[in-house]
Amino acid sequence: MKITKLSCDLVDVPFDKPIRTAVHDIRGIGCVLVTLESDQGLAGEGYLFTLNGARLAAYHEMVESLADFYVGKDPYFAEGHWQAVFQATNFMGHKGPVIAALSALDTACWDLVGKALERPLHRVFGACRDRIPTYASGGLWLSMTPDECAEQAQGYVAQGFTAVKLRIGSKRIEDDVLRARVVRDAIGPDVGLMVDANQSLTVKHAIRLARALEEFDLIWFEEPVPYHDLSGHAEIRSAIPMPLASGETEYTRYGMRDMIQARSADILMPDLQRIGGLTEFRRAGALAAAFDIPVSSHIFTEHSLCVAASLPNCMSVEHMPWTAPILSEPMELVDGCLVVPERHGTGFCFDPAAIERYRIG
Repeated sequence: MKITKLSCDLVDVPFDKPIRTAVHDIRGIGCVLVTLESDQGLAGEGYLFTLNGARLAAYHEMVESLADFYVGKDPYFAEGHWQAVFQATNFMGHKGPVIAALSALDTACWDLVGKALERPLHRVFGACRDRIPTYASGGLWLSMTPDECAEQAQGYVAQGFTAVKLRIGSKRIEDDVLRARVVRDAIGPDVGLMVDANQSLTVKHAIRLARALEEFDLIWFEEPVPYHDLSGHAEIRSAIPMPLASGETEYTRYGMRDMIQARSADILMPDLQRIGGLTEFRRAGALAAAFDIPVSSHIFTEHSLCVAASLPNCMSVEHMPWTAPILSEPMELVDGCLVVPERHGTGFCFDPAAIERYRIG
């Protein structure tokens, strides 16, 4: 089998209502949808995205510039193609658009392999489960009032979620404590609660806040300070009563390695786009496992399921519904877990009608 063509579609997917974290104002996402076609009539799909579609053209150009590493090649050599791109882009650096483009191409390549084998990818990789715990992450934004958060959190529990994530990062510690209190009261003691500061705090503020939040029995405290401040993460981690989760902004297994060496997190959070696609996600997960560190995937819920279901140390996937409007198949939530689809490849395909609806230009 040979890859015969690379094609891209650019789409803009608006949110029903703008949202805000401590560092972002988000109206929607712009995506580069990547398709690799083969001489057997099969197609593999992957994508990358930017918040509000900012600088999407740069990502599109980077994907197109890497076409020669895949077109005309055998998709079964996915890891070889990954390494070839990595070596060829050394001068440009291995962060940002280079890795994002490689991630989308790598995921599309593996999707094509799964379809050719007529197997779901978690079985190709070596499955360890057929469902994975998840948590509701598409709400409880900092732009919402405490009462709105409480109401939405109850709605998530009614839908079947057994854990929810609350965004924090207010200027006053008392305001974040209030947000956590009303959400905990709304969901009760048996539903898991995480908080995410979105890299917005100082070390001292984060430590004070985490100690003030101890009574709410948090599963984790996520990204308290800027991602590049590994020593700050390590200082916070050693001083707070709950696990610290981070890593979504790190690139490739080498970023995960640096975090492990710095002892900067209890839970690592690979992001499929930044980590380097399915190939590198598997490597990063294995690296974390060598140090008995759990991982939990960041965004890219649908396309992360196959690798999460083949990593024994993957504790959960983030349930983020942002790309649901452009995919043909919905996610299936059962007893607080997402069911890993038995469909071929990643198990999710772009919806042609949605592509036309959201197409840019």
